[in-house]
Amino acid sequence: MRVAFDLHPTLPERIRKQPRLKRVRAVCFAATAACFALAACNPPAPEASAPPAPGSLTATPSNFELPQGSGCSAEIARYRAVQDNDLAMGHVAKSVYNAMKRETEAASAECSAGRDAQAKAMVAASKQRHGYPADL
Repeated sequence: MRVAFDLHPTLPERIRKQPRLKRVRAVCFAATAACFALAACNPPAPEASAPPAPGSLTATPSNFELPQGSGCSAEIARYRAVQDNDLAMGHVAKSVYNAMKRETEAASAECSAGRDAQAKAMVAASKQRHGYPADL
């Protein structure tokens, strides 16, 4: 048994007289066009980009060598060399570099005063605080 239905009387006469398949196609086309129009209103999300690095190097220079020696002064010199290299490569912000520099200067003062163990402990604490391995 076929159920008859009456189209809404406000639809234009030309749409009401079209065969059902054409009406469905017209509605689908209109809905698709509306979706595309709405999608065009949403700009794409901006891509996150890394801030420009303050350094100009892309890799550690091949002639880079850590200072040799033993004691607190050699350990401080090695840590400073790594800090300087990281700053030159752009791996560390200038503000962080300045904080590490202050910490190594304080450790250097302890080392100069003959407090070797205290100076090494200060360097180890600075490395830990800034994410460096303790065996540098």
